[in-house]
Amino acid sequence: MYLSQLFTKTSKESQSDASSVNADLLTRAGFIHKTMAGVYSYLPLGLVVLKKIEQIVREEMNAIGGQEILMSSFSPKQSWMTSGRWEGFDALFKVPAAGDTEYGLNPTHEEIVTPLVKEFVQSYKDLPFGCYQIQTKFRREPRAKSGVLRGREFLMKDLYSFHTDQEDLDAYYEVVHGAYDKIFERLGLADMTYYTYASGGTFSKFSHEFQVVLPQGEDSIYVSVKAEKKGMRIAINKEIYKEGETQCPETGGKEFREEQASEAANIFKLGTKFSEPFDLQYTDAEGKQYPIPMGCYGIGVSRLMGIVTEAFADDNGMRWPENLCPAAVHIVPIAKTEEDPSFTEAVALYKKLIAAGTSAIIDDRLKVSVGARLADADLIGCPKRIVISPKTLDAEGAEVKDRMTGEVTMQAISAL
Repeated sequence: MYLSQLFTKTSKESQSDASSVNADLLTRAGFIHKTMAGVYSYLPLGLVVLKKIEQIVREEMNAIGGQEILMSSFSPKQSWMTSGRWEGFDALFKVPAAGDTEYGLNPTHEEIVTPLVKEFVQSYKDLPFGCYQIQTKFRREPRAKSGVLRGREFLMKDLYSFHTDQEDLDAYYEVVHGAYDKIFERLGLADMTYYTYASGGTFSKFSHEFQVVLPQGEDSIYVSVKAEKKGMRIAINKEIYKEGETQCPETGGKEFREEQASEAANIFKLGTKFSEPFDLQYTDAEGKQYPIPMGCYGIGVSRLMGIVTEAFADDNGMRWPENLCPAAVHIVPIAKTEEDPSFTEAVALYKKLIAAGTSAIIDDRLKVSVGARLADADLIGCPKRIVISPKTLDAEGAEVKDRMTGEVTMQAISAL
């Protein structure tokens, strides 16, 4: 990618209306554009990162047998009336249509997937299975904030599982837990992500959240000190924590440390909460009918983009892990004209990297000051910055900076 051909631009100034670090950096770097409060468009560099996060999530869902589908964004009012949530779900956008008809603009998809599955599942032989989607969701947030961490429109993966009994649901629940652990490991967030016990509401005793510790996180969690000493990352959500009374469900310990965190994912055992009103049943080997226990497993794909931004950013900009970066290499030639050896060597290196399958950006904006171009490289945050200048060419090499560590080395161009 030649930066001169990119229609978006970077900005030196912090965004006056940015409500968070991720909103400020992603906007300044030209990754996102604010359409209105809680709603963002994803620009070329940002979309690359978003798609990489999406692919990691997809691969791990496929690895546990998840079948990918894509459900509708609109839903009929009757489905929400059946579940009893038309009036009770505050986050639901209600959209007027022709006549007196109203639709729901889906914030979640239990009301869609349950009657959908009913069309295809009748026997115990059809169970168990899980299906998932990665889709834009809509929530009527009264106060959208924190950039892409909490918006009115967002990209989410939701997996729904269907079982013959509670034992089978419990077993699959742990399978998904393991898959989520792998996702956070691949995102580089494993060491700061806590498996957090939260209220199960009417569904079960507990649900579980995957909370990433961040200085500006909007949630408060209580980390189990005893679990941490045993190498486990276990926490309790503030809503179910009572000082001096709460015990760690894994260790029994009562010592906790408060942390600020952002919720990146959650998993629920729905039981028959939705299968009963929709009459989703299966017939067992003896011909008896039972409602189908369900599980629900969500992960915020666009939300993760904001979380990764805030988890790794420094004072100069973003620092992307290698498997999420907009490009692996950011090349900055220090030259005044396209005929300068520094520029021709930089272009030759760029073409070599692209031909070898390495993603790369070259800053060919020679009329922009060197300082501004180096600052933009730090802001965009590719893992490796390569500077080629008359000084480096005298040494037959290039200056290579590791964006994550800040380490700068001289390396031969032929070895890059």
